[in-house]
Amino acid sequence: MEKFIRLTGVAAPLYRPNIDTDAIIPSREMKRVSKEGLGEGLFADWRYSDVAARVPNPDFILNRPPFEKAPILIGGANFGCGSSREHAVWALKDYGVRCVIAPSFGAIFQGNCVRNGILPLVMPEERVAALANAADPRPVTVDLEALSLTMPSGEVLTFAIPPADRQMLLEGLDPIGVTLKRLPAILTFEAEHLRRHSWI
Repeated sequence: MEKFIRLTGVAAPLYRPNIDTDAIIPSREMKRVSKEGLGEGLFADWRYSDVAARVPNPDFILNRPPFEKAPILIGGANFGCGSSREHAVWALKDYGVRCVIAPSFGAIFQGNCVRNGILPLVMPEERVAALANAADPRPVTVDLEALSLTMPSGEVLTFAIPPADRQMLLEGLDPIGVTLKRLPAILTFEAEHLRRHSWI
């Protein structure tokens, strides 16, 4: 998994509450056998005026310069609520999104973000609203090492994230990778267990 240390890019405002996983990627878009290509179906019902023909909706934020390839999204409260489909996170990642800033997230979605290299950055509602309403085309910088968000104006804000989640993102680890960091201890335990219980 790609490490997340520092990210500078345009933040696309998609400031609506309760954007659920079915809006992020409708179920009909989940027909692939791999994660690759899922970005095409990201926000399909909103991104396309004709979904079948993939005709872009010019009013949707990700179809308007300079936000069309924004690596950062600004969402409303309870972003990623709804079903537990991990495809929603895979679609965001495949599209190029590495960070979502919102006042709160659906719990399962938030965990899926961390496990797939996307930073779910929680900020106070008024800060998120101000950032979204500005719709500033200038980039922001998210620094996970410093736990800081540098606004287009140059103002630096701080944020918090659970230490374990932060470490997974900084090191580019999924849960299996975290477990494998303890491989020597695991192998030692297995060898000792087999020595004591050789009949197993």
